[in-house]
Amino acid sequence: MVTAFTASGGLRLDRPLSDGAGSLQGATWIDMLDPSAEETRAVESALGIELPTRKDIEEIEISSRLYVENQTVFMTVTVMRRADTPQPGTTSVTFAYQSGRLLTLRFAEITPFTAFESKFRKTPAAFSTAQKVFMGVLDEIIDRVADILEFVGSDLNAVSAIIFADPNQHPVRKPTVDHTAVLTRIGRNGERAANARESLVSIGRLLGFVGEATPTVVGEALDEHWRTMRRDVSALSDHATFLSDKVNFFLDATLGSVNIEQNNIIKLFSVLAVVFLPPTLIASIYGMNFTYLPELRWVFGYPFSIVLMLVAAVLPYYLFKRRGWF
Repeated sequence: MVTAFTASGGLRLDRPLSDGAGSLQGATWIDMLDPSAEETRAVESALGIELPTRKDIEEIEISSRLYVENQTVFMTVTVMRRADTPQPGTTSVTFAYQSGRLLTLRFAEITPFTAFESKFRKTPAAFSTAQKVFMGVLDEIIDRVADILEFVGSDLNAVSAIIFADPNQHPVRKPTVDHTAVLTRIGRNGERAANARESLVSIGRLLGFVGEATPTVVGEALDEHWRTMRRDVSALSDHATFLSDKVNFFLDATLGSVNIEQNNIIKLFSVLAVVFLPPTLIASIYGMNFTYLPELRWVFGYPFSIVLMLVAAVLPYYLFKRRGWF
């Protein structure tokens, strides 16, 4: 699907080969969403450029992501998608920046593009140049990353309250912690923070490259807002690193809590085994089939054995409790 935007709004070109290719010449922004081979060839013919393939934009080499060709600056960045769902991920987006025109190539629906398209349709005059469109799209991407990092920080604080809950606040019954659910939340937040960090690194490289290439290739001076975006990206990158460290800390704390609970359970079974071992020994002695046992015909033999077993059970428990082993 190809959508061409001009200063008066947007026009969706379902079949650019028939009559839409000519409309691309006057477009300020051309957005290509999972285009067909026919649409790709039409756009390439209309603009005189060669677009990277889906495989090309997934390359991680800097030379494959940031380059200049035919007076066009090609830049590919990693953008977060489905970040607020249980399956967060990333996708690659390519920007092709020419004098007076911006082309974006993507293969998935992305929230920042949807939000910016809505803004563009409402106030197209505010994005009258390709550079303003470029900055507007990047602003939406950066804002989305910031929102996700805020969500990660808030959710990690909630997880912290679960992991480090004060047992004294629940004197009757200690709250049960579902460690599987906690680990799942930590893992998802860790993935979100990692995806945010990856996206911010790629955006930072793009901003540095466009600052060098645009004045010479496109022949346009960069707006001061580019510097602001670079500072925002740098600050958000530091925050993403901080959240990643926080995720690792909570992961270690949760696993440590699981080990402590397992040790307490093992300790409980060990104490119970020691407590019941002497009574079992006494019962085993009196359960042996010998003809002559001293207490066999004694009237108080049975009560005596019961009391003896109780004492043998209570005494170790008392000693363990006094020494603080249980």
